[in-house]
Amino acid sequence: MIQNPLDFFAKAGRSSPQAAAASVEFAAGHKNMLQLIELRWIAVIGQVTTIASAILIFGIELPLLPMLQVLACLIAFNVASHLRWHERRPVSNTEMFMALLVDVASLTVLLYLSGGITNPFSFLYLLQVILSAVLLEALWTWTIVLITIGCMAGLAMYAQPLALPFDHARGIASLYIQGLLVCFALNAALLVMFISRISDTLRDKAAQLASLRQHAAEEEHIVRMGLLASGAAHELGTPLATVSVILGDWKRMPQFRNDPGLLEELTEMQTQLQRCKSIVSGILLSAGEARGESAVRTTVRNFLDGVVEGWRGSRQVPAFQYNNRILEDRPVASDSALKQTIDNLLDNALEASPEWVGLEAWIADGTLYVAVLDRGPGFAPSMLGQIGKPYQSTKAKPGRGLGLFLAVNVVRKLGGSVNAVNREDGGAQVSLSLPLSSIELEEEGIDGKH
Repeated sequence: MIQNPLDFFAKAGRSSPQAAAASVEFAAGHKNMLQLIELRWIAVIGQVTTIASAILIFGIELPLLPMLQVLACLIAFNVASHLRWHERRPVSNTEMFMALLVDVASLTVLLYLSGGITNPFSFLYLLQVILSAVLLEALWTWTIVLITIGCMAGLAMYAQPLALPFDHARGIASLYIQGLLVCFALNAALLVMFISRISDTLRDKAAQLASLRQHAAEEEHIVRMGLLASGAAHELGTPLATVSVILGDWKRMPQFRNDPGLLEELTEMQTQLQRCKSIVSGILLSAGEARGESAVRTTVRNFLDGVVEGWRGSRQVPAFQYNNRILEDRPVASDSALKQTIDNLLDNALEASPEWVGLEAWIADGTLYVAVLDRGPGFAPSMLGQIGKPYQSTKAKPGRGLGLFLAVNVVRKLGGSVNAVNREDGGAQVSLSLPLSSIELEEEGIDGKH
């Protein structure tokens, strides 16, 4: 069911940015884990290719069965990792550290079986160290550094040397030199591929966090404006009531009652005063007061018809075209926040196009669409990219642009969006789309209250 907008924004200002930032961090960690799994598959393929080449092409004797057993364990671990992480799950530093530790352990056992530190592929440890520096916090990274140093020291002491001649004088023809070149090329290629992807992830994360900070600032701005409006409404209540009593007394006085011109003016003043009081009451309702009256049971067609009727009754509109194309009427909760949002859009259209305003409404795929049209000058090209930001307006007056800013944020909090375009035949169109599920009544809300 639709909720009070200031409640939305107040809660969002306290917890939503933090929760959203945590969600961004979690998504980045999950993506990094999936890339690490993909990198491990590449490593397995490379290790199998290297072992086969060493035995079949260069005739180097290697303990094939134990090495295949290590690779089988690594494959099983990667399959299990894929099954665990293929869905979105939070990835902690400890879990990332353990995954890298498995890679270090498998590399150590393979090197132990194939010459230890005399194997030119022992420099693959650098790949593990660099990956840990990118993916882990500083403490875990230094732990990986110490572990890899210990592994290399252990290999130097206990592993059997590789039956490979150290004929460095042959230059590029030396098998050891060729192995070093292959190891360097493999390290470089994997690091470029992986670090590039990590950089893309970090850029996406930074962009999302910047967007979240912008939204948080906008929501804080709305909360401040709501509190200011609520305070102003409280202050205006007493003088408006006093003026209403005075006007009522004047209408009963003979000198006014017997003058049709003055009586007509007093009646118009009372009408406008009543409108002011309705606006003040709406502000107080939106601020969370009199909550039992802020939402009532209605249908989507009746809600829109009521909004249009109330708006037309309080504005002088020479030509207003209303096209309600909603065929399936559904029960919804009528709330002053959504009503005020549509009123703001209509007011903006009326200011831009005093002679004609249009409103169209329809439902498609479970979404309510409301389009407000005008025949004014339209939006400047620079404005179309700034829709929904405060104080962005073509009207050269202080405080303009807040109506559309509030409309965008109210709709966004309900899971919808606002789009503005310039019409081909002149004027502008501002459309809001809102999931019906965000304003539909729950079963227990049969009395129409929250």
